[in-house]
Amino acid sequence: MSHLLWKTLVLSPVVLGVTVLVSARAMAAEVASSSEEIKAKAAQTEAPIASAASIFIQTEQPKINRQLIAQKTDENKVLEEVNRYSSEGKNQNSLSQVTSVSQFSDVQPTDWAFQALQSLVERYGCIAGYPNSTYRGNRALTRYEFAAGLNACLDRVNELIATATADLVTKQDLATLQRLQEEFSAELATLRGRVDAVEARTAELEANQFSTTTKLVGEAIFVATDIFGGNTGDANNTVFQDRVRLDLQTSFTGKDVLHTRLAAGNALAFSQLDNGGLPINTAEGTQTFQIGSTGNNGVIIDWLAYYVPIGPAQVYLAGTGGIHSDYVPTNNPYFEDFDGGNGALSTFASESPIYRIGGGAGAALTLPFGKGGGFFKPSSLTIGYLASNANNPGPNLGLLEGNYAALGQLNFSVGDRLSIGATYVHGYHGAGGGNLFDLGGGLASTNRVVGTNQANTLSTLNASSSNSYGIEAAFRPSDKLSISGFVSYHDVTGFGANDDYDAWSYGLGVALPDFGKPGNVLGIFAGAEPYARNRPGFAGTGNDIPYHFEGFYKYRVSDNISITPGVIWLTSPGQNSDNDDAIIGTLRTTFTF
Repeated sequence: MSHLLWKTLVLSPVVLGVTVLVSARAMAAEVASSSEEIKAKAAQTEAPIASAASIFIQTEQPKINRQLIAQKTDENKVLEEVNRYSSEGKNQNSLSQVTSVSQFSDVQPTDWAFQALQSLVERYGCIAGYPNSTYRGNRALTRYEFAAGLNACLDRVNELIATATADLVTKQDLATLQRLQEEFSAELATLRGRVDAVEARTAELEANQFSTTTKLVGEAIFVATDIFGGNTGDANNTVFQDRVRLDLQTSFTGKDVLHTRLAAGNALAFSQLDNGGLPINTAEGTQTFQIGSTGNNGVIIDWLAYYVPIGPAQVYLAGTGGIHSDYVPTNNPYFEDFDGGNGALSTFASESPIYRIGGGAGAALTLPFGKGGGFFKPSSLTIGYLASNANNPGPNLGLLEGNYAALGQLNFSVGDRLSIGATYVHGYHGAGGGNLFDLGGGLASTNRVVGTNQANTLSTLNASSSNSYGIEAAFRPSDKLSISGFVSYHDVTGFGANDDYDAWSYGLGVALPDFGKPGNVLGIFAGAEPYARNRPGFAGTGNDIPYHFEGFYKYRVSDNISITPGVIWLTSPGQNSDNDDAIIGTLRTTFTF
């Protein structure tokens, strides 16, 4: 028995050489197949997916980049592969054994594998060729051909073992093997222990895993913040606030993702006072961590949405909490973090106010185009519809008759350095009041997330419609510099007398990614929050432009912890230069897991 084992070990280089030789040809076929799969996957992901901050710049933790790749079994795919390999085998010519490498008409002494073929053919006799005296060494190998060649070599190995008469093993060889076994016994025992530990841990994880198709993504934000300046500073104190989000991301096919997000928070906005000590009804300086806050850390489902590709298109369905920036590029990288804890401090600097009009439940579709090498590539067209009171069956409410916002946007990429978005949003706002930039607050809601009172307040007596137009652009001259900005115009038409007004907003930001350390971001943003001048009924409240200046530095402590100190400076709060400027200081700590 030991003689047979030793002879097998001696002849193992033959089997190894044949395996390497035939597998090299098999790898060629596999690489060719893999390249086609890679091209197909690339084509599916070229379209801007829902919550990408821009078409070409990836920022930290975009929503769709959290998509879970689920495990799946595809029986139809397995059957197709079996049928394909079966057909390939039937179409091949039969292989026959050769005794000399010279019998191959397509093998020359100058070929890089000539000596290997010569040894396998003439020394071991385990290489088969085609009946037309060809070896076809440069062609991809099928599984049938691999099986035929391996079988020939194994038959030859068995023959050599059975007919061998020489005593290939000596006492010295056995002693050497025994000495090596004893010398490495500790290492072998350690390795065996490690393998057993890995197997035990794997079994434990498989037995207690949360889900094979769902993963949990969490974010916890702790903030120390205060506001200074005149009466506003006197009316507020330093506060410590928090917000927590737990996002269950479920995939059913490996390409889709269902978001079920739980949220809780206790953040309350600062009170801003004018020079007479009266409250300024404004959303200027609203910070992103205040979005979705329940005020008392009560837990709610604040977002339920489903992303699924259908052909080249990306479909977005929102059950609740949907916003436009969920599904359309905002072209504001490093500032936009989808109201999370890693981008800009304020809602104004994070994205154009045009995306803050409406929200709730609805659907959107993104269609890619421009893949053929044109000037704009890749580009896309996005259309979406969100209803604020979709769940309410009451009069003038519901999915179609209540407040809604319909968006259309053309997204263009010029090379990989410049992206441009042209956006149009049409909104309907029912009688009963509300705000233009309400993020889906709906009819009679007091919710407003950006802009002044003059730009937000809608008529309480009559319904209104709004038509908003925006341009967003992001330019990345280098990997260490990003410049982005936006401008938006809002035309509100009321259905009663003196209900019409116009509002404007614009901003420009400069971001320095990896500033001081990989993962850090230094950001500076300036612009005018949404404002409306010369509006009827607001003559005594000021017609000045409310400028917003912001600077922050996100310091990445680790892959899961970042600290962001920053300052927001508001001039002419409430559109009135008589009011003292307000300065907000914030220290934000974000944990992600």
